[in-house]
Amino acid sequence: MASFLEKVRTLINANLHSIVDRALEANSVKVMDEYIRQAEKNLDALEDSAATVGGTVKTLKRKHEEFAAAAEKLDRDIDTLLMRGKQELAAAAQSDLNTKQELAQEYYEQWQQQEKQYQQILTMHRQLQGKLVAIRQEREQLLALMELAEAKKVATKTIKSLDGLATTNDDQINSMADKIRMRLDQEDARLDMATRNLSDEIDSAIGDTEVDIQLQERMKRLGLEGGGDAS
Repeated sequence: MASFLEKVRTLINANLHSIVDRALEANSVKVMDEYIRQAEKNLDALEDSAATVGGTVKTLKRKHEEFAAAAEKLDRDIDTLLMRGKQELAAAAQSDLNTKQELAQEYYEQWQQQEKQYQQILTMHRQLQGKLVAIRQEREQLLALMELAEAKKVATKTIKSLDGLATTNDDQINSMADKIRMRLDQEDARLDMATRNLSDEIDSAIGDTEVDIQLQERMKRLGLEGGGDAS
């Protein structure tokens, strides 16, 4: 379980900036696809673990409550036996009480230990799920960004070919080339604006994700993890 949770923690702590940079350098979203694949796989495993550990928590809690209730009843019965002068029965009941109290305590400690692990798994599931949503959004935006970059390349090649047309003496061809070039310049300006907007969105989305993680860590340190909205 420990090694598995370490793998999940590595995915949660992955730097989205680094992943996006690597994707841009390679001009491919393969690195993002691999992260998504690993995150989805570990999310499924976390859900299975949560179901298993959660079931154990309920069992241990029930056992603790059963032995605690039995011990409480025995405690009252011992007083009744002593008041009726039945010392031997009271002694036997006291021995039984001691055993039940020990078992109740053992189940309580196991229950609390498993409860902590259960809550840890649930927290990690939420964190990884949030990271997965963020990386999927970045992937779509990055694909759009790459498509825009490819369109700019095509536009540049087209402009170069128009420059060749413009060298002829045909005034009609020159005029057509100028008009097409003007439209391409306008489209290029729109592509630049869209590219800048997408880059800003990527930085904003990544920044928001880092802020969320920082807040979660701060709340955990302050003992506020699992609490409601402070607003």
